[in-house]
Amino acid sequence: ESAPGARFRDTLSEAVMAVNSLQKNADIMTQKLATGQTDNIADVMIASEKADIALRLMVQVRNKIIDAYQEIMKMQV
Repeated sequence: ESAPGARFRDTLSEAVMAVNSLQKNADIMTQKLATGQTDNIADVMIASEKADIALRLMVQVRNKIIDAYQEIMKMQV
């Protein structure tokens, strides 16, 4: 069984990779729309919004982790 820290790191790493994948997919779909390879604007907009929401969520998670770290550092030992 892995340590809790390792599981957290793995979970966070997977989340970052998922956000990156959504960003890449949105970029590819936008390029296809710009080059005329697709005309489905709805799918492109949905992919872009998914990527945007995932990125915003990841930023909020990062902010919460930083806040928690700062609180821990303030604690008296």
